[in-house]
Amino acid sequence: MILDEYLDQTFIHEDRLLIAIKEEIAEKGMPPISVPPITGATLFWLIKTASRRRVLEIGALGGYSGVWMARALPDDGQLTSLELRADYRDLAQANLARAGFKNRVTYLVGKAAESLRLLWERGAQFDFFFIDADKESYPLYLDYALKLAEPGAIIAADNTLQGGKVLNMSNEPAVQAIQAFNQQVANHPQLTSLLLPIGDGLTVAQYCP
Repeated sequence: MILDEYLDQTFIHEDRLLIAIKEEIAEKGMPPISVPPITGATLFWLIKTASRRRVLEIGALGGYSGVWMARALPDDGQLTSLELRADYRDLAQANLARAGFKNRVTYLVGKAAESLRLLWERGAQFDFFFIDADKESYPLYLDYALKLAEPGAIIAADNTLQGGKVLNMSNEPAVQAIQAFNQQVANHPQLTSLLLPIGDGLTVAQYCP
């Protein structure tokens, strides 16, 4: 038994809706890249215990991680989710509605960098960020997160171990981008950070200006 399997079996209670979302993603031929249950539960725990109210998700896919996070929000909490593809947005939106959050989620469709620029121009602010989109853009997404962050905001990013490839030299653009992202987070003077070795790695930082 690997660590994640032990953690899932011991600590995680993945209900029928969450399981159904993953099954629907597979049935539609979408990539099987939803966060593992332990990562979803960790996002829930971070949002719940830190009393976060305004969450920005970069990368919605089918809404699996969105449901985990929305469930942790208070009644007046809001989730804003960025998704490149309209068909993925449609599925995520439907699943968040099934979970009871139809009126508490806003989706922006298109390239995440453009949506982030739009949010910045609007003066939007968030107290929790979850980055789980194209890996090559993680450093850029961090830059925007810092522009949109309230003091004390938490920034979490998935897949920051890249199957262990970040430990060695690599010619893969995605791995190099994640290595740069991790260094950027670890050395930023206004971030307190660590990398949790769950799933494929979850880097977590708090913005302390």
